[in-house]
Amino acid sequence: MAMPKKRPGRPMVEELTGSQQRTLEEIQRIIARDQRPPTMQELATVMGVTAASIHEQVGQLVRKGYLKREPRQARNLTVLQGPPEAVAELIEIPIVGTVAAGLPVLAEENIVGHVIIEGSLARRGRCFALQVVGDSMILAGIKAKDLVIVRQQAVAENGDIVVAMLEGEATVKRLSICEEVVQLCPENPKFQPIVVDPDQEFRILGKVVGVRRMEQKNDPPIKKKRSVG
Repeated sequence: MAMPKKRPGRPMVEELTGSQQRTLEEIQRIIARDQRPPTMQELATVMGVTAASIHEQVGQLVRKGYLKREPRQARNLTVLQGPPEAVAELIEIPIVGTVAAGLPVLAEENIVGHVIIEGSLARRGRCFALQVVGDSMILAGIKAKDLVIVRQQAVAENGDIVVAMLEGEATVKRLSICEEVVQLCPENPKFQPIVVDPDQEFRILGKVVGVRRMEQKNDPPIKKKRSVG
């Protein structure tokens, strides 16, 4: 008895969950921008999730036939098939040029412009953007002049990258909480962690949920009042 012939073309792939589709879209966006795939840590930073979560999402995308991993490479992702076509929801969020201790983050006095982001980033809370100065977070994929997309919230978990106000100055760092010791940690060995003294004025402004590289001619204008480092 003759076996039925296999149909030509790509193999069938399983449907994506919302989080898997967002991960795949972000990988495609980074490859188009940087001409190379992201590392797992870079992808986790941009997505605003843990590295373990990204490994799980990527593993599912590999299993479903959307991604391929190249062995023994740090940047080992190849896109085999893009996500199903969908009209992305875009929203406008404010770019904050100054973060004053006595003013709400999104007070009119602070806003210097706006930037368009994917609506999926703002589904869990109000967002704003800040421009970064310095290179204290380069190993997390955050470079000078980047816009960090921040979800406004007053609390964060250990390991989150946050924008915090310390003694009236805003900074973007990775939050470290060990017993009763709170530190704001850079992602660059040239810099030392900042230990937050209980007597210091300290508050979290929000969690970094995305990064936008400011290299294109059509990037939104930003007035240089105060950035975050």
